[in-house]
Amino acid sequence: MADDNYMDDELLLNARKPVGKLGDNLIDDMNINHEGLVRWSINHLDISKDDRILDVGCGGGVNIERFLKMTENRVCGIDYSELSVERSVDLNSQAIGEGRCEIIQASVSDLPFEDNSFDIVTAFETVYFWPDFTNDLVEIRRVLKDDGILFIANEALPNENDKRQKHIIELLEMKIYSRDELEESLKIAGFKNIKSFVKQSKDSFSGDDAMWICVNATR
Repeated sequence: MADDNYMDDELLLNARKPVGKLGDNLIDDMNINHEGLVRWSINHLDISKDDRILDVGCGGGVNIERFLKMTENRVCGIDYSELSVERSVDLNSQAIGEGRCEIIQASVSDLPFEDNSFDIVTAFETVYFWPDFTNDLVEIRRVLKDDGILFIANEALPNENDKRQKHIIELLEMKIYSRDELEESLKIAGFKNIKSFVKQSKDSFSGDDAMWICVNATR
């Protein structure tokens, strides 16, 4: 059992920045296990054929692939994991070759895009790891067009009674934000029309009860 726990921790450590074989395995797991969260949450996001979209923390690139089918405009992605960028590029190579897609290794704190570039910026299961959450939200606001939308989807809300959640927070040095914290940070960063939605579900890895949340906010 101790060895199993050790390997589980070794795998989870790659959630922050996937590297190597375990990172590759985790990307595969996330592509599958986060599908329920994504399908539920994007019901609260209106995407048109003309929208230009940026996916922050694009992981294995499945959401970029999804958005390319939902819009006729350009879809971009960033991730600060070199491995994640490689996987995203492989998955979306045809769209990249056609000039419809660009995927870059970069940090949310310093986005390599001009002001007013995107109609929608998405962040699925990634804000836990952002270096400076409020300032990073300001950076996202910079690259959004007027009335552009930031969309955040998380598979967890804080639960002080959840020992596994506490262990993962300590292991990954991450921050799980409450509904109020997300909304307040968005207000401080200058966003408006903030709407959040919560659903009781299951944690994708442990199978334990969990609360999903998605939030959209307007520049």
